[in-house]
Amino acid sequence: MVAEKVNLTIEDVDFIFENTPVRVIANRSYPEIRLAGIKFGPFKEGEEYEIVFWAARELERAGVVRFRQEDFLDLVRLHKIHWKERAQTSRQISALPESFYPKLRRFLMELRIKALKNPDKMREYEKAVKISKDIVNCRLRKIVSLASAPTRILQMLENLTVEEKALYQQLHNTISDWRARILSSEKGEEE
Repeated sequence: MVAEKVNLTIEDVDFIFENTPVRVIANRSYPEIRLAGIKFGPFKEGEEYEIVFWAARELERAGVVRFRQEDFLDLVRLHKIHWKERAQTSRQISALPESFYPKLRRFLMELRIKALKNPDKMREYEKAVKISKDIVNCRLRKIVSLASAPTRILQMLENLTVEEKALYQQLHNTISDWRARILSSEKGEEE
């Protein structure tokens, strides 16, 4: 049940991310495109535009636009996030960049594809996976600790992503229910 609800949230966040407007720069001039009643362009080389992520990704594949690098993850940004997370105490959770997990999944997928095409990129991919797993594991330990605490610390919850909040809530409910059942003084009594 917990995994099902958290997975649903992850899928929801991914869907929202796919439909979120992003800034792109036109690589070349290109006429207007209409797709399913949605208009994109026309594009003028060098100009910046805002379009939904899924369309931007397709236009990037076609060579029409490119993403602004500062909006996405790379190994340097991932290192900074990792360092910041590791520097926090076990009772502190740092805020992650907006849409961190959808961006992380796409970054790792892109690196994996590059590594499969070019073996020289495999080391970069493996390093990114290792750092990503460490970030996730570090945050997971903190979330479990937070969820098992008898009182909520609202300030810490503010730094959780949507996916992490769903996990926290499920864990907190499960642990609270378990604790109440263990500590009940009569059969069937719950506190």
